[in-house]
Order: sequence, then C-alpha cells, then structure tokens
Amino acid sequence: MLHHEITRNILDNLTTSIVFLDLNLNISYLNPAAEMLLQASLRRLEGKSIYDWLTLSEEDIALLNDSLQTGHPFSKREARVFTAQAQELLIDYSVNLLPNKGLLLEIQARDRLMRIEREEELLTRHATARSLVRGLAHEIKNPLGGIRGAAQLLERELTDVELHDYTRVIIEEADRLRNLVDRLLGPHKLPHIEQINIHAILERVCSLVRVESGHKIQIVRDYDPSIPEFSGDKEQLIQATLNIVRNAMQALQESATEHPQITLRTRALRQLTLGSERHRLVCSIDIIDNGPGIPSELISSIFYPMVTGRAEGSGLGLSIAQAIINRHKGLIECNSEPGQTRFQLLIPLEQKNENTGSCLDS
Repeated sequence: MLHHEITRNILDNLTTSIVFLDLNLNISYLNPAAEMLLQASLRRLEGKSIYDWLTLSEEDIALLNDSLQTGHPFSKREARVFTAQAQELLIDYSVNLLPNKGLLLEIQARDRLMRIEREEELLTRHATARSLVRGLAHEIKNPLGGIRGAAQLLERELTDVELHDYTRVIIEEADRLRNLVDRLLGPHKLPHIEQINIHAILERVCSLVRVESGHKIQIVRDYDPSIPEFSGDKEQLIQATLNIVRNAMQALQESATEHPQITLRTRALRQLTLGSERHRLVCSIDIIDNGPGIPSELISSIFYPMVTGRAEGSGLGLSIAQAIINRHKGLIECNSEPGQTRFQLLIPLEQKNENTGSCLDS
C-alpha cells in the first residue's frame, strides 16, 4: 500500500502527462499534467475511451492497436491531435504495454516546450535591453548634469537679461532629456506591496480609457471570479495595464476601425511555466482589440525601448509594462494579426514571501 502511494505521488508531480489505458483503450488514470492537457478531470474521464477525448490520425490509431496486440513499445514525434474542445496540440508521445493491464502513454506537449523556449528568449532579450539602457542612461545623465550646471552658472554671469532666454533653453532641454532617460529606465521607486484584486485594477483602467476615448470604444469584460487576491504593487500594475489598453485604444482611433472593441479577459491557469520557473497558479490577463494589428516586422521587438509603430508614439509604454510585470515574476506575450491583437499578461499568484514582499525586485 505504501509503495502504491509513493508511486502515485511521483506520477502526480511529474510535468510529463501520464495516461493509463485499459485493454479496451479506456482511460483508467490521468496525472494532473494529463488533466491539464485533456482539459478535464480524471473523475470525468475515467472509463471513457481515449478516442472520445483525443482525435488521433489513422496512423496513430493503428499504432496504438498494434502495440496493444503485439506488446511492442513505440514513440511518435510531433504528432498533431485535437482535444474534445477542438484545441490542436503538437505532442511527442511514447507507448508501453503493461501486461494484462493495458497501455501506458507518456505525452510531452511540444507547444509547451516551444512556449518555454520562446519565453526564455523573451526574458533574456528584455534583460539585455534593460542592461543596455541602464548603461546608456548613466553615460547620458552625467554630462547632462554638467551641461545644466554650466548653463545655470552662465546665466548668473550674463548681465544682458535677453541672453537668459538662451540659457533657459539649455536648462529646459537638459531637463527634458533627463526626464526621457528616467522614463526609459521605468519605475525606479521601491514597490509598495499590498493585497491586490486584479479586477479592481482592470475596472480602474476601464474607467480611465472610457473617458479618454469619449466612450466611443466598446469595452467587453470577461472575468474569472475565482482568481484570488495576490501581493503586488497596485499603482505599477495599473500603469502596466493602462499602457497596453491605451495603446490598443490609440490604434483603434488612428485606424478608424468600425465598431472598435477592446476585450479584457481574466483566467486562472494552473501548473504554468514562465521562463524556466514552474508556477502552481498564474493569473492570465488578455487584452484583445479588433484593430489593424501590429506590423510583422515590429512584433519581435515591440518590448524594446523606443520601438513604436505610431508616428507620435514614444516607444516606452510596452517596455515599461514588461519591466513592471517582470518585477512581479511574470511576463507579457503578444500575438497579432489584422483584426485581432492579443496581449497576455501572466502573473504568478503564489508569493515566495508575502510578509516582506521580497518576491518583487526593487
């Protein structure tokens, strides 16, 4: 009995999806990873045919039946299957016969591995860009301080008041450049950690965008009320979300999209890997607009500072938003095509140290 419990615990904690099929190819066990893959619980699927929940190719069906009859194990790479919810999956799987019991399936979702690789690359690129910006900011701010100080001293020495206009230009432009550099660096104050309701943040953003757009953009809200409160910086998360929603609003206004619409959707995702770290529970915030989309040549670099597709854009909003979400151990992803642009904000809900808020970088 103890051996059985240990085996069950090991299977339940694997990231690989494990499926046991009986001799009739009916599901007899799923571990939690497999439940996520098939988007249904063991209680719901137990005793049901695997074909009721996965649409397989004729080749895959033949391989399963052959393995059951001959006992020969096999592996298949990059197989395309569909869940009962019509979601396409790209998977690698291996099949082994359990004598007189059925088949053991080990499934790895290739799209999940590809997602991890993509997220790690995104985080690495963003960290590299932030490091470059910090270095440039230091090199820019030092001479700016000297230029501003020299202009102030010069202004005191000039007896002709009319010449003060020129020194004021130098001082104001130095201040403007300093403010630009500060904006490039993003929020630099320590986070104020408190318990946050993500829907209260989204409602605040909705009210601001409605006023800015003159109530001409329809905002659709699709909230998951089961998402719990979590620790974070409320003001910074409002800024990050507002930056993205405001970008969507401006894209809709400039393109004169018919029936402009922004959708805000929240979901709780379980056992999700962000970068190289696996999280038990993650808050997903989708911001979707029906505008013209982001040019394909910009999509891979939109989170870099000073990158923008708008003539009047500063190219800082998305970079700052990504930095804020990174501080909350999450990240932002983007998919875009004409008629639908989707930004997905992913924020882990479990906190490593809720008392001190040390889970956030200062």
